[in-house]
Amino acid sequence: MRKGEWPRFQARPYVCGAIGPFDEARLDLLARSGPAVRPVHTGAGVALLASAPLAPYSPGGEAQAAARPGSAGSPETGGFAGVPGDGVTRAFAWGDRRPAATAPGDAVEWVAIAEAYETPGLVDEPDAVTLHTGGFGLVDVYYLADGDAVYFSGLIEPLLALARRPYEVNWRAWAAILTLTYPLLEDTPYAEVKRLPGATALTWSRDERRLRLDRRAPRWVREEPVDRGVTGADLVELLHEALAPYDRLLVPVSGGYDSRLLASVATSRGIDVESWTTSPDDGLDNDIDFARYITRELGIPHRIIPQDAARFPDEALWAARRLEYLTSHHAWYSPFAREVHAAGRPVVDGLAGGPLMKNFLITSDAVAAGTGASRRTALLGSLTTGEAHIPVLGEPAGAWMDDQVREVFTAATSMLHGHRAELPLSVLHTRTVRGIARSPVNLVGPETAPVFPFLHPPFFDAALSVPVDRKEGGRFYREILHAANPRVAALPSTNGALPHRRVPLRSAGPVAREWNHRMLVRAAAIPGLLSPQMLDAVAGGPDALTAFGSWNSRFWLRGLAVFGAWLGDYEDLLGDLTPPWAARTVATPVR
Repeated sequence: MRKGEWPRFQARPYVCGAIGPFDEARLDLLARSGPAVRPVHTGAGVALLASAPLAPYSPGGEAQAAARPGSAGSPETGGFAGVPGDGVTRAFAWGDRRPAATAPGDAVEWVAIAEAYETPGLVDEPDAVTLHTGGFGLVDVYYLADGDAVYFSGLIEPLLALARRPYEVNWRAWAAILTLTYPLLEDTPYAEVKRLPGATALTWSRDERRLRLDRRAPRWVREEPVDRGVTGADLVELLHEALAPYDRLLVPVSGGYDSRLLASVATSRGIDVESWTTSPDDGLDNDIDFARYITRELGIPHRIIPQDAARFPDEALWAARRLEYLTSHHAWYSPFAREVHAAGRPVVDGLAGGPLMKNFLITSDAVAAGTGASRRTALLGSLTTGEAHIPVLGEPAGAWMDDQVREVFTAATSMLHGHRAELPLSVLHTRTVRGIARSPVNLVGPETAPVFPFLHPPFFDAALSVPVDRKEGGRFYREILHAANPRVAALPSTNGALPHRRVPLRSAGPVAREWNHRMLVRAAAIPGLLSPQMLDAVAGGPDALTAFGSWNSRFWLRGLAVFGAWLGDYEDLLGDLTPPWAARTVATPVR
């Protein structure tokens, strides 16, 4: 890895490869540029390589022969799988959940696998080969197109070995990372490297000799939910079903609704449960106290993972590099994630709980909007980082970014327009997938397997069917909590009124301010990016950043720090850094 270390792909494998008329030398370069891999499957117009054995789920149970030696980084002894030449369809998946094996001759519909198992995969049929994502696209599939050939990888950086140098900056991606905290659609920080969105496939036709992009509507979009009177008790029963395969789990408990619900259900099932909690660096630390109450009531062993303010720069940089600079979230989670890697237990995560059960980030304005356009405007407003205590972006930069983000958000949610569950699904397909999921998928994983009970298909569909007006104010969620465990439901929550207290922010301490300031100096060199007021703050030195204490101000600071860290790590490989909003603007020097 250019800076830092590769993740250890233990719970799921690292995968890369190519489809279409690829060049063997470029495939070998891709294989050498990431974690160590060996061939899994090769054929005409297809190569799949992985860091661990990867048997096909279709046809299930077939023997694994030796691969051709000497290809794509394989050792002389051969790889993990054979080279098919018998016209049989072979399908592979490499998410955190393995699809059930199919019998020889059974048809493989990639979108059904993507929906049911939330896994990316590759399907090699006699006349075509298809690379696809999961239904939401939680596990990353990045690709670089070279003519009709597509090279793909579970990480961005290996694909950069194939990109033209200097790298062309994707300013639209950075507009979204800075204003939303994550990019959308296919955007990454690099123009040549793209991310395949959820429920999307690239198919190379051997007969037609051409590549096709196939974006499907997943089950929850095709089958619009109708209110069927689902109760809180119904959802608790479905959570029991979701957790049935597990006998030991790590359930991180905070002060919110999601973790106490999952801990209550896991404990009532008799699962061997441990719980850990850490400070979210929110200036309150109510999560630690409230988690103690919850775990004591449930009788769960509980551990507090400490944090060290002096290590904040290392933790923030570790998270930024690990997440390949795609979001400004999760720096606070770094010490916790590293401890989880050594725990040896699957980690339960409440991903999607807020949008599904309590209208998280869905404002009353969005619910009451009279038109689709006004509904989307209200929703985008709630997803966008609000104004800081001073203007942060230069006016031309801010206007350009607003236009870009509005356009890409509309495109990213277009298949949901007019859907009965448009609001929660829009949050799930944008913020949840591209921002929040990076913590369990890319910080906890791939070393440890995350468990997402709220994405269990029967639970997800039932929760989505509950109208948003029933979820207003958290009423429906409290019904679910009461059905799961009335005593735990009654304990204090960070979703309610909070004690009036403050604790020091690690991200605002002296060591953090000095690091943040160095990152801001780099960002300030981009012409027109920062407002005059923000440039003055940067010129004021690290201690001037003590003014960035509000929620919004802290998020702007985090985003700019991630941008500055990226500039520092790749400065010798980036091309022209004149942004589209300021082609003739010279940046004010910051000293």
